[in-house]
This record gives sequence, structure tokens and C-alpha cells, in this order.
Amino acid sequence: MVQVPPYLKPGDTIALVCPSGYMAMEKAQTCVDILKEWGYQVKVGTTIGSHSSNYFSGTDEERLINFQQILDDDNVHAVLCARGGYGLSRIIDHISFKKFKKHPKWVIGFSDITVLHSHIYANYGIATLHAPMAGAFNNEGYKNEYVQSLKNVLEGKSIRYEVPSHAFNRKGEAIGELVGGNLALLAHLVGTQSDIKTKGRILFLEDVGEYLYNIDRMMLQLKRSGKLDKLAGLIIGGFSDTKDTERPFGQNVYEIIRDKVKEYDYPVCFDFPVSHEKENYALKVGIGYKLKVGKSKTVLVG
Repeated sequence: MVQVPPYLKPGDTIALVCPSGYMAMEKAQTCVDILKEWGYQVKVGTTIGSHSSNYFSGTDEERLINFQQILDDDNVHAVLCARGGYGLSRIIDHISFKKFKKHPKWVIGFSDITVLHSHIYANYGIATLHAPMAGAFNNEGYKNEYVQSLKNVLEGKSIRYEVPSHAFNRKGEAIGELVGGNLALLAHLVGTQSDIKTKGRILFLEDVGEYLYNIDRMMLQLKRSGKLDKLAGLIIGGFSDTKDTERPFGQNVYEIIRDKVKEYDYPVCFDFPVSHEKENYALKVGIGYKLKVGKSKTVLVG
């Protein structure tokens, strides 16, 4: 059974941390302010607005130390990764989850944070939260239904997402633990200690900024490693800012994915609002969901 961290109550503390790429404090300030308006206390990690001069929010050691401190802090009830980028793969094997597995708390984020979601689920059977990060709160983004879905999940409210049907959808119903995240990271984790099992589970995928041929290659990686064989269901989210080569690949991203799973019979939903864009519903990784892909709409309940 997957262990579910406690949902939050007013006065609980949410810590913001950057375990991967750099983020200036001013870009996280709105998030801090709104979390306080929601009734939470906020602790800002040392890696946000750090003095790093390169891509990362600090050296590997600095990012590891700060994340470990936040993870082990008894006064922190949820860890919101302020941004993704790249960097968790460099430190994941050095993070100690000894205290965390005894006293789990929500770990929140997407993109590079897929490494944390997968590692925690695969090794400790603890649920995490694939959800909007600090940047999504800016420009009044905190008012939209996607950032609000983060608030709802943290409060323990039941979740029901309903979206219009897509022409490539394959109808059907599925019940299973929800796993997944960023396609590039999931392909990257195959064969590592952070690799997830997908048999009997509902898998969701999204990505940003990839060449079409690379999406084809990563989908083949999942297929050849058996990740697509015995799913309960498949949810395909947004694949924004895709790029093509000078000589065209010949298919768009959804056509590529459709062809990779055409031989299977489980339900498939395309164009679900989970992505690197505004449309990014909060999803509890490891929790059991029910997926119903119908003629006119798709419904995900969990």
C-alpha cells in the first residue's frame, strides 16, 4: 500500500527549495505571498536566489545540503520545489530518505522533479505531488484552476478533472495507481534505482522543447523497456514548444505517440491538462485513480 503524507492544515509550513536550476527570489515572491494568504507559514531555502553564477541553484553539495535540511525538518509539512530545470539526477543517490520514510511529507513539483517522484515511489512507496511550481503563481496565475488545484490537493479535497475528448483517444476505463511525469526524465531513469514499475498502473506523460525525433526515440525507449506493455491506462499531456529538423520528421507529437501504443488495448487520453504551460493540474503520484475515456469527454477521479 502506498503511504499518503498528511494533508495540510492552517498554520502548517511549506518550504520552498531549488534542488535543480536557479531561480531568483523575486520570481518566487508571489508564490510565497499567496501561500501565506492560503493560511500557511513559508520557509525559503538557501538555494532560492542563491549566489550561483551558473545554471544551477548552487553546487551539487549546496543543493544536496539544503534539500536534505528541508526534507528532515520536523517543522516543515510540505516541500515545494520552486522550479525544475536540471540537477536532481546529480544528487538523488546522495539524499537520505531515512527520516522521510518514517515521517513523510508532500514533495511537490514537475519537470526535473520527476526524478524525486519516481525515486520516492519506486523505493519507498510514498505518494508525492506533480503540480505547479512557484513560477505558475506569477502574473495572477494563482487565480487559475490549475494553481488552485494544488491548493485543493494540499487541503485533502477529492479530485475530479473533466476534459474534452481528443480525436486520438482510445475509449475505456482504468483503475490504478497514477505514475509518470516528464517523458525525458522517465526515459533517463530506466535501469536506475529511480526506475518505476508501470504494470497495472495509469501512466501520464508530458514534455517541453524536444525535437520530434527525440520524442520518438524516448517513446521507443519506454516501449522497448516494457513500460508501455501492461498499463491500466495512458494519459498524454501537453508537449509544448516541440521542434522539427530541417528535413521534417513527418509526424506531429501526438501522431508519434499514437503509433507507439496502437497495438495495445488499454484506454488512452490525449491533450490532458498536465504540461509545462499554464494547463497543469495537480496529480498525486502513487495514488489510485479512476480514468474514464469516453466519446465526448475524459474524466479522472482520485
